[in-house]
Order: sequence, then C-alpha cells, then structure tokens
Amino acid sequence: MSTEKRNYIFDFDSTLTKVEALDVLAEITLQNNPKKKEIIQEIIDITNLGIDGEISFTESLERRIKLLKANKADLKDLVVALKKQVSNSIESNKEFFEEFADDIYVISCGFKEFIDPIVKEYNIPSERVYANTFEFAEDGEIIGFDEENVLSKHNGKIQCLKDMNLDGEIQVIGDGYSDYVTREAGVADTFFAYTENVSRDKTTENADHIAPNLDEFLYVNNLPRNISYPKNRIKILLLENVHSDAFTKLSKDGFSVETVSKSLSEDELIEKIKDVHVLGIRSKTNVTKKVVAAAEKLMVVSAFCIGTKQIDLEACKEKGIVVFNAPYSNTRSVVELAIGEIIMLMRSVFQRSTEIHNGQWNKTAEGSREVRGKKLGIVGYGNIGSQLSILAEALGMDVYYYDVEDKLALGNATKVDELSELLAISDVVTLHVDDNAANKNFFGKKEISQMKDGAFLVNLSRGFVVDIQALVAALKSGKIAGTAVDVYPEEPRKNGEFFTDLKGLPNVILTPHVGGSTEEAQRDIADFVPSKIMAYMNSGNTVDAVNFPNIRLPRQTNAHRFLHIHKNVPGVMAKINKILAKYDLNITGQYLSTDPKVGYVITDLDKEYNKEVIEKLRNVAGTIKFRVLY
Repeated sequence: MSTEKRNYIFDFDSTLTKVEALDVLAEITLQNNPKKKEIIQEIIDITNLGIDGEISFTESLERRIKLLKANKADLKDLVVALKKQVSNSIESNKEFFEEFADDIYVISCGFKEFIDPIVKEYNIPSERVYANTFEFAEDGEIIGFDEENVLSKHNGKIQCLKDMNLDGEIQVIGDGYSDYVTREAGVADTFFAYTENVSRDKTTENADHIAPNLDEFLYVNNLPRNISYPKNRIKILLLENVHSDAFTKLSKDGFSVETVSKSLSEDELIEKIKDVHVLGIRSKTNVTKKVVAAAEKLMVVSAFCIGTKQIDLEACKEKGIVVFNAPYSNTRSVVELAIGEIIMLMRSVFQRSTEIHNGQWNKTAEGSREVRGKKLGIVGYGNIGSQLSILAEALGMDVYYYDVEDKLALGNATKVDELSELLAISDVVTLHVDDNAANKNFFGKKEISQMKDGAFLVNLSRGFVVDIQALVAALKSGKIAGTAVDVYPEEPRKNGEFFTDLKGLPNVILTPHVGGSTEEAQRDIADFVPSKIMAYMNSGNTVDAVNFPNIRLPRQTNAHRFLHIHKNVPGVMAKINKILAKYDLNITGQYLSTDPKVGYVITDLDKEYNKEVIEKLRNVAGTIKFRVLY
C-alpha cells in the first residue's frame, strides 16, 4: 500500500446525507403553501439541472433561494431533519471519520449553516468544511448568498481544491457531475461516484470507481470499515421467477442481485455460479454435487419453497454452504386449496362444470354430499396437516390423523396409530408427507385397497408418493370416487405441454403444482427467505438452516467477528483459541455448535486482528470455510 498522504474530499448533499438539503428546507418553508407540490418539484428540477451541469450553479442557487422563501429560524428545523438523513453506510462507519479526521474535508455547494452542525458529529470541524454561506435580511429572511465564494460559481469545486493546495493524493467522493469535474480538470487524482442515495449516469459513466456505499470506498482504499467485505461485492443469483420482493429486499440491503426467470440445467448452473455467493432457487433447479464443486464462492443456497430434495444437502455441508428453505410461508395457501378441493370433490363440482361447458344441463344431487359430519383422514400431521385439521374441524368434519412421529392433536382431532385404521374410517384422505426418498410409492395398491369404498383422495405433497397406475385403476373401478392431484412423479422444468395418465378421468381435479403458489405465499416466502440470507451474511446466524448447526448471536458493537466452519474433529477449537491467545486477542463472545460432520463457531474479539492472524485461522487443520464478518 502506498505511504503517500491521502486527502479524502466528501460532497455533502446526497452523499453524506440521503437528501438534497435545500429540497428538505423547501418541505419545511412551504408547508402551508397551496402550491407546495409544484414549487418543490421545480426546486428539485433546478437542483438536478445544476448537478448535471445543464445550467450554471450560480443560476441554480439563485433560482432555488427565491423559491424557498426561507428564514434563519427554519435552519434549526432543517438541521434536526438532516441529522435523521445521514447516509446509512456513513453512519455505520463513524470510526473511519474519527481515525482519519486530519485527512477528511467536505467541499459542498450547499451551505455551512446546515453542514457544519451535521459533520461536527463526524469529527469534521468547521475549518475543514468548504461551502457557501447565506445572506440574511434584518428579519432573518434568506435573501441570497455570498457571491464572492468560489463555490457559488460554475465549477467552483475545481477552484476551491486548487486554492486549498493540498499535499498528497486527492480522492473525491460525490454523487454529482460537479464532483466528477474535479477529476476531469486534474485537481483530483481519483473520483468515486457515490450511488448509495442517487445514481446519475453523467456522474457514473466516467468515474474511476463506483461506490454504492462507503464500505466499497473504504475497501478499495484498504481503510478500516464496519464490515470486512462490502455487500455490493456479494453476488446473489435468484432463479425461477422468485417473487420480486426478494430482489427488492436484498438489493435494498446492499447486495448485488441478479434474477433469471427460469430454472437452469446442471451445465448452465455450473457456468453461471462460479462467482456467485448466494443462490436462490425454487423446486425445478437441481443443486447437485457437481454444481457445488464448481461453486468456488458459494456460501448460501436458499430454497424459496418448502422442499430441499433438489439440493444435495450433504455436498453443501461438506463445503461449508448453508442451506435455508421456507417451511411455513405457504402453509395457509396449501391448506386452503386442500379445503377447496375436498368440497369440490364431494360436490362433484368439476363434473357439473365440465357438463355445462359442453352445453349439457344436468341438475342432480346424486354424488353430491356435504363435508359436514364426514371423516377426514390426514396422513402427515406437520405444519400443513395440523393447520388443515383446524380448518376442516371448523367446517364440521371429524378429523383423524396419522404420523410416523408422535404429534400432539390440535382441537378435537383424533390420533390414529396405524395407517390402515385411518384409511378404513376416512371419507376423504389427504396426503401431507415429506420429500424423503423412502416415501416413493408410499401410497399404492395396498393402501388404496384399505380405503373405504367410494372415498376421496387428495395429494398436495409430493408426486412420487402415490403410485399413479394404482390410483388410475382405483378411479376406473370406482374404488375411489374422486381425486385431486397437484404434484406428479415427473414434472416439466418450464411451462408447456404435459401428460399424465390421470388426464380425462371424471371427478379428477388436476393442478400444475400450485398448492403454495398464491401471491400472498410468494410474498411471504420473499420476506422469510431473504431475512435468513441477510441474518447469515450480516451476522453469521444460521437459525432455521436445514443442513447446518443452528447458531444465533446478536450483532456486537465495538467488536470484530469471524465465522469458522470446520470438520467436526477433536481439537479444532483448542487450535483456534491458542492462535487468539498467542496474539493477545481477547474473546468477548464465542459460540460453537456441531453436528456429526461439521462444527460452526462464531467468535467476537475486542480488537482488530491482522492478516497474519487471519491466515493462521484460515489454515487451522480441518477448516472448511473462514470468513471475517466485521
């Protein structure tokens, strides 16, 4: 790293703060003006014209001050408002401003009257703030500005920097064209286009670096920062048309997110995943051992659905890749479809509907029954089965359930110890078993024969659970009076033609795996799964991971955290702590959790550790993954 002195020149509006201060002042001064909306828009337009260099800055300033009709007294309210609008990554990196106070300046075309009180809290004194100053009338009305100040003039920042005559390298950080021109004019050595709050094409297209946050700027300069690796460098790939809320939530948190509307084949995914840190999929993309081996940077795989059968969980674990899913988010959607299908099957709704569509009127009560008082047999009493139990009981059904695990009954549901016993008494059987490979053809000829004659079957679980040929035979013979199927042994990877032997049979409801596909469920999943991703990437928390020891530790302030994933062999923790003791690093918090194959430890230290320590921790025998978080 160069030992040459560096000077860091920050813009104020839309850089140190999220907003343009004069726009906020307009909100205050025009509060009761009936034309407030139009005037504020005019001020914003003038601001942007000046920032982009379309009009001279002097003209921009004059026109805005006239429209503001502000008073000195309004500036107190403005300062209060601006203190709440400091840019997020600026606020979270206060240590940088304290440690490098002598090298930091603010050059702004804004006004010292409101800039000084804000930056003072970041250890930047008034003498290192170069900005305009207001002119006031006797009654305090803002009537103009000091026109002798170079910053009130076109390209004033160039002249200001020249006049400052700073020694060493000069780096300018700002969002506007007036910041970039300092680099173009040669008075700044490097220009960072700061895009955390606003991105302007004219500013970014010629920048030396684009900084979506201060962490990126600090990372490039190898300066102390709140997080070790900027989030904008962490790449997230979302496949299969995951709900747009997931993209919004993860992008807003600072990650670089790419979306692809379809699933990818193994070869396509291997090519795409090389520089991806987080992968989000639904049920159609297979994360195989080959894919995992090719994913050099992958830290998380997230299934935006319940099942994880499409992911090689062991391969992920062995490579230190945490897997999350959404086990609860679409429960209600599946349950409501099950209730609807039970009613429609028992009322022969689809048959009557098909007849009407074909121009046939067939008003009859034959084969049409109420669900009230009927026996519902639920196979699998997990999240979906148990919630279905409650709703079915509310409809007046007698609920019985069977589960291989001992599950507590909800409401008045009755637990049945043998599947055959449940099948013999149920008017409707609904399947809610998991995607365990051992459940293939779990429900076949034998189980169908144990059902009541004329009973109904609903399968919203997994396609391979039911022997389709046995089900077809039972429907044709009348053993089963009707069925609703949402899942199939083999499903296409994309929308298009599809065939099943169940096609065309009477009183059969067929849907294309849409049990959890409601707008509400997809929104809930797009909230739940990104929260798990962010909790792990930001804090190291693995609560609800399906293949990993679960750890949750609150974020610490004034501490440094590392995450260590290792093979579960004796002595690893002793080696880690021996290294920390050798370098006099005090542990303020540490938590280890293991399963038979891997151990995962989060360690918080009271002071920063150098590259030598990091290398030694990374090279501890048995290490799978090591990451410095902050």
